[in-house]
Amino acid sequence: MRHLLEIDDLSTDELEDVLARSAAADLAPSLTGKGVALVFEKPSARTRNSGEMAVFQLGGHPAYIQGTELGFDVRETVEDIARTLAGYYEIVCARVFKHETLERMVSTESVPIVNLLSDQAHPMQGLADVLTLQQQFGDIAGKTIAYVGDPNNVWRSLSIAAGMLGANLRLAAPAGHQPSDSDLARIRAAGGDPEISQDAASAVKGADAVYTDVWVSMGETGDTDAKKEAFAQFTVTNAVMAEASPDAIFMHCLPAHRGEEVSAEVADGPQSRIWPQAENRMHTARGLLSWLSEQ
Repeated sequence: MRHLLEIDDLSTDELEDVLARSAAADLAPSLTGKGVALVFEKPSARTRNSGEMAVFQLGGHPAYIQGTELGFDVRETVEDIARTLAGYYEIVCARVFKHETLERMVSTESVPIVNLLSDQAHPMQGLADVLTLQQQFGDIAGKTIAYVGDPNNVWRSLSIAAGMLGANLRLAAPAGHQPSDSDLARIRAAGGDPEISQDAASAVKGADAVYTDVWVSMGETGDTDAKKEAFAQFTVTNAVMAEASPDAIFMHCLPAHRGEEVSAEVADGPQSRIWPQAENRMHTARGLLSWLSEQ
């Protein structure tokens, strides 16, 4: 039984298969007569809608379930809930606060589990990101992706996926907000080797793609004002984009806070690919579910 809690749960060949399926105009309706649970502890516009449409396009029935309806470790244990859902659904997809919740669901060995987002990883976004890069550049081996901002779950999954496909990786983040040694080790094991700096302009120089995300993620605790102050010099502006390749694109997983991590001129400008990137969430969900249903 296969699961997807992070991109490197796939081999490089399997990742390429999922991406090829995602780009295909027609896929076999491999979920006909079957249900897929979409569990949401955290709300989301793109994740819910892309997930529901992907299941529908494969002939299946998507079931949106709020976290409060299940009550992880309140009404029942995570393990008991996973076993219950496995009796109804072919695949269980969950957007959770704690990555450990997904690991506990996997431990029941009931049905395939898909991570729709956790505090550690966002593989569904990572798949959409590399599909967007492929649509723009074709083979992304040797292309340079510069990420400006917080090295969060989005950055980790993007770095693993892009590293597996041979892209060059750069990160610009302030002191005190650098990635952990364990994150870097995992990315390197997958084939990436990020260059880390504290200067946005130097990280972006000559890059083929510039990526950012919000500085404070949903549900994040701590001194958010202090964090925003620390990142104040890491806004992706026209001046920052001017350091990149003339053909560079801008990417963001959304929602965007224009005026914080990115200027409105960049987010809504001609180099922006945020809307194809958002649409690709549906295509890559379809590609992954197609692949999983055949394992």
